[in-house]
Amino acid sequence: MSAGKPARISRRTAMTGLGAVLAAGCGRVEFMAANVPAAFGAYRRHPNIAYGADPKHRLDVYVPDQKSAEPRPMLVFWHGGRWEFGDKADYRFVGAALAELGYVAVLPNYRHYPYVKMPGFMDDAARAGEWAAGHAGELGADAGRLYLMGHSAGAHMAALVSLDPRYFAAAGRPGPPVAGVIGLSGPYDFLPLLEPDVQDMFGPPQNYPDSQPINFVRSDAPPMLLVHGLMDETVRPKNSSSLAAALRARGVPVTLRLYPKALHGDTVAALSLPARGRAPTLADIETFVRRRWRPPAAPAHSIGRSGSRGTPAA
Repeated sequence: MSAGKPARISRRTAMTGLGAVLAAGCGRVEFMAANVPAAFGAYRRHPNIAYGADPKHRLDVYVPDQKSAEPRPMLVFWHGGRWEFGDKADYRFVGAALAELGYVAVLPNYRHYPYVKMPGFMDDAARAGEWAAGHAGELGADAGRLYLMGHSAGAHMAALVSLDPRYFAAAGRPGPPVAGVIGLSGPYDFLPLLEPDVQDMFGPPQNYPDSQPINFVRSDAPPMLLVHGLMDETVRPKNSSSLAAALRARGVPVTLRLYPKALHGDTVAALSLPARGRAPTLADIETFVRRRWRPPAAPAHSIGRSGSRGTPAA
């Protein structure tokens, strides 16, 4: 499906005033402001593809218009929303930004609490990751350059599904090779659980440790880019700092980027055209992917398998 291009409104016109709206942080209005210029991108959007039986098992795929001489990297992005709300349609600007870099972007929806508790949404993450790897070739992407990415709760899901082998194992396979993980403002080390809804979704209490990505760090984990704003009061920056330290202690390549003036939403909002100046998120993603942390022929980063760590390609 081609991106819509309204006949009488240029991208420049659409951008007018949207930066001010984004800066105001107006919830749904903010998403609308971010997504208006995204509709003018040079990509094809394939919406609402089923990756499972549940109505929430739908994803959108963004494929760049420009031809590529070689298969492209593929990035799967899960939205945030406290594991309780959010929709892929609100993040069209993310798909557009990733396509702008020449990547195939996959944006899945997933089941939310209280419809499911953990591991329900984690099973959905594994299912979507398997779908992406299995369809990479037909979309012009390289299944060996699969990156898992998310913001906030979505970053938690991307990290945990990459580190804990049980979720891909439940999907019936050892898991796809993961070239890297990109976490924006994610919770990775957030015990104790204090809010009743979070206690319930990750409970009973004996299961709380299973919700923490930091508890599953291992030496053959995929390389990670962890991005966080130092002014984030929703998910404290120590989540990214602690996970980065744990990964380094195991010898896993990790890039930690802490943005001094960024709030919780700024790390993802900066992928939209009106808010690019908030943080260098897009440039950091491009640098990380360009390093091409590519798994070898026997995938070192296949979930649930052990092996030596990948190294940057020349």
